Amino acid sequence: MSHDAPAVGMLLDEVVLDIEPGKIREFARATGALDPAHTAAESARGLAAPLATLTHSVAVGHLRDQQKFVEALGLDIRRVVVGEVAWHYARPLLAGDRLRASRRVIADEERDGSSGAMRLVTLETELVDESGAIAATVREVLIERRGGK
Repeated sequence: MSHDAPAVGMLLDEVVLDIEPGKIREFARATGALDPAHTAAESARGLAAPLATLTHSVAVGHLRDQQKFVEALGLDIRRVVVGEVAWHYARPLLAGDRLRASRRVIADEERDGSSGAMRLVTLETELVDESGAIAATVREVLIERRGGK
């Protein structure tokens, strides 16, 4: 690596995400998730509380210090795009969950692309519930174009 960035495995940040019923309703409305499982516990197919939408965990980004995160990675935000995001659920996220979201660098590499050099930084966030179990894992790949064509 030709940049001064956090080492693979380094903890970038940790925040707490409370899954609130009102926020679930907002996400459901914004994403067109019309299933009543997102608004009423009795419609949540035997679950104890309303079900969060599948992308609800993106709300954790609003709790993070984004400027600090970009600086810690040594990225030029003007050259960064999100290349990929993948979610893996160990269990459904439910209203009332309180999740600790810990984000780490799991890969940081340079590659040559058709439009020039680029840096790919892969981050992984584990969403851990109050019992200590992983509820979900979010993996994202950030691409920073290095210049060139």
